[in-house]
Amino acid sequence: MWQAGNTLRGSWQDTNAGVGLGGSGRNPGGPTVQSSTERPAGAEAAPYQPWAAQKVLEAFNRRGIDDPTALCLPPGVPRVVMLGLYPQQIIQTASHIVVLYEYGNSHRLIRLNARHPDDLIPSYNGDSVGRWEGDTLVVDVTGFNDRTWIAGTGTFHTEALHVVERYTRVDKDQINWEATVEDPNVLTKPWVLKTTMMLREGTRIEENICENNVDVDRYEHLLKEGIDFTRH
Repeated sequence: MWQAGNTLRGSWQDTNAGVGLGGSGRNPGGPTVQSSTERPAGAEAAPYQPWAAQKVLEAFNRRGIDDPTALCLPPGVPRVVMLGLYPQQIIQTASHIVVLYEYGNSHRLIRLNARHPDDLIPSYNGDSVGRWEGDTLVVDVTGFNDRTWIAGTGTFHTEALHVVERYTRVDKDQINWEATVEDPNVLTKPWVLKTTMMLREGTRIEENICENNVDVDRYEHLLKEGIDFTRH
């Protein structure tokens, strides 16, 4: 697939398997591994403040209802990068990089060698500005609303969220991605997330629409019937 002004070819897809909504029942507070939507991802457990860790657990126990994606809301940054089932296409020009995500038919516009405006309106994906450090694209993202999860089940944040991504193309077919996540309102220190993206030549971005999601109603009905999804 070719794009006008594009210096990268094809569609990029996270190598991790993933699920589109909610979680698989794993403990969000446990040791973390590379993953997609089902649990926090990174080199360590999410460093939440004690009160915030309790809120994460409560959200985990209601993950089929409280997950923003279950309500057809965007996954946001950085979570959208780690959705392993859904490819993403990177289009590069001299002044901008555009990332097209199959999930939710969403996109990001990364302005190169630019600054964040002073009048940002909080949004799901935030405002992205990038620069090159050798072969690594460094993307600074701020201006978030608080309606997404960072990287998996229950990993909430506030509008103080700040993300710095690093995309390093180590060879023709592989990009190493790393994100440093900061939110002093809920985290005790920066949280580092990592994953690997592989080139899938011949892959196309397909239409993906989230509409009339009945899973939330079904999950709430099961809760009322006494099914125990909680983790203590």
